[in-house]
Amino acid sequence: MTTGGLLIILSAPSGTGKSTLVKLLLQKRSDLELSISHTTRPPRSSERDGVEYHFVTAETFENMVVSGQFAEYANVYRHRYGTSNAEIARITGEHRHVVFDIDVQGAKQLMSGYPDAVSIFVLPPSLDVLENRLRGRGTETEESFRTRFACAQSETDNYINYRYTVVNDVLDDAVSDILSIIRAEELRSIRQKDVVGRLSG
Repeated sequence: MTTGGLLIILSAPSGTGKSTLVKLLLQKRSDLELSISHTTRPPRSSERDGVEYHFVTAETFENMVVSGQFAEYANVYRHRYGTSNAEIARITGEHRHVVFDIDVQGAKQLMSGYPDAVSIFVLPPSLDVLENRLRGRGTETEESFRTRFACAQSETDNYINYRYTVVNDVLDDAVSDILSIIRAEELRSIRQKDVVGRLSG
């Protein structure tokens, strides 16, 4: 078990509103910090190293993989992305909670290495709502939409592998649900050893 802060994993099918949820959670609690991934992708003009990502060369990334420095990593569209154990240790060592906005594959790796992680799967209220949200983006062809929608449908089955499931119907309610989960996890007896130690002298 990590000492200090919690590891909070958030996963969801595309179009469920996960990124918006994460943004609001970070605004609600100052002790939450979003994990910054390493990537071999070249930075965009508006991106800064150490802010959006830690930008590294392919060679550096591979060396980190070989030396076991990543808690999870994946290949995405010809580039590599990963979360370092050092990043997790930095945040939790400051008694802050680290938030992961991550896909199912990455979450599986994280949960394997950190079994005490608080895993939350976010679902849409219905497939009709999910379809409307994806169509509302208006950024892709019908064929591309169908592919994305089918993928999102299949991803909903993964909820059973997570400790908690939250339905994002009303955004504020979903945020409150996640904040309640975090607070409940903070109050688990196993996390109260410092308090018990002070009471026992």
